Amino acid sequence: MRPEDILPTYERVARGYSASRDRTLFERRWLDRMLNFAPGRRVLDLGCGPGRPIAEYLVDRRCMVTGVDGAPAMVSLFRQNLPQAECVRSDMRGLNLARQFDAILAWDSFFHLSPGDQREMFPTFAAHAAPRAVLMFTSGPDAGEPIGRVEGEPVYHASLAPDDYRACLDASGFDVVDFKPEDPTCAGHTIWLARKRRDAS
Repeated sequence: MRPEDILPTYERVARGYSASRDRTLFERRWLDRMLNFAPGRRVLDLGCGPGRPIAEYLVDRRCMVTGVDGAPAMVSLFRQNLPQAECVRSDMRGLNLARQFDAILAWDSFFHLSPGDQREMFPTFAAHAAPRAVLMFTSGPDAGEPIGRVEGEPVYHASLAPDDYRACLDASGFDVVDFKPEDPTCAGHTIWLARKRRDAS
């Protein structure tokens, strides 16, 4: 299993994933924290998948959501589920929407990239971040490349060490607001919440 297999895998399992995805919204507390720090309601959801439950919740909170996903089947499902929101078919790597957002979210998506591609994403995050925008993403608790499963198929994951993420965030003009490894109140997710510095370009 390689990082290059992620999008074809999610394309194959899109409908099954959408049907079985946990919709209890255990992420709610972190989503609310993200919005509380955000200077506005423009949200970029990277690796948005079918849009439920996260983008749906954000739209319910009066957010203007732009979803991005590289799997055409996921984009189609997102547009069916949330016709009032925008969805762009694109790989997050090298994304250039030529506009900025108040919050950038990469929940259970960014960690499918290789370590090198993850490092290269931070300038992309910064380019899409409005002044004082927030960035929230999930990772593993430490460096590694584990293989997980989605709808019975193997999927690649990768994480940098926490100090490496801190260095990438700092170099791209973000300050860490919170880092919670394996949060027991959020189904064991490891979560980063950061904010773009006022003086960052």
